[in-house]
Amino acid sequence: MKNSCLAICYVLTLIIALICIVAIAVAEEPKTDYMVLVNKQHLLPDNWPETVELETAHNSFDDREFLVEKEALKAFNALREELLTEGIDIELDSTYRTVEYQQELMERFKKEYGEEYALATVATPGASEHHTGLAIDVCLIKDGVVIDENEDMIAEREIFAKVHEKLPKYGFILRYPEGSEEITGYGFEPWHFRFINNVDIATEIYEKQITFEEYLGEV
Repeated sequence: MKNSCLAICYVLTLIIALICIVAIAVAEEPKTDYMVLVNKQHLLPDNWPETVELETAHNSFDDREFLVEKEALKAFNALREELLTEGIDIELDSTYRTVEYQQELMERFKKEYGEEYALATVATPGASEHHTGLAIDVCLIKDGVVIDENEDMIAEREIFAKVHEKLPKYGFILRYPEGSEEITGYGFEPWHFRFINNVDIATEIYEKQITFEEYLGEV
């Protein structure tokens, strides 16, 4: 009997020890900071890749492959489905980018459009929200035609106004609103949505018509 009790105590001790180890591991596991600020003054945190879980997605018209943070992708798909019921078709155009890809993009824009335009429209490597996997650039599909040129999308004000109205419901904000260039550092981008995973905060930002920087007090 004594040996049996000792064996049971030994097993229980092992179980408790394993539970403690698992609990500590879970507690120490870095979590995604959905409110992270990434801009020209605040670079991507060094440990970011360890805190974000990316999933693969495709768009409907050319089957390009995209990586998006898993909760952001769920929210985008739900947003897109609701918009489709109202005759508005948005699709993925640009999502997660590595720092290396951002450097290539910057060099390409400098070559094609000049350095001044490139610096005004493309984030420097390490300063792009696209590194987070929480930023989604969309394009429009209108009457079967893909609209993805910046100037053409800016011209679709009526459609994008309807899209922007629904963003908070799914935890998104319009990251670069019109007239906020001095705060955000970028011009109006009606296609650039940022997932913050908080409906209340997203709604407040939308209703007050403020920038993410203003909400965070980082102006």
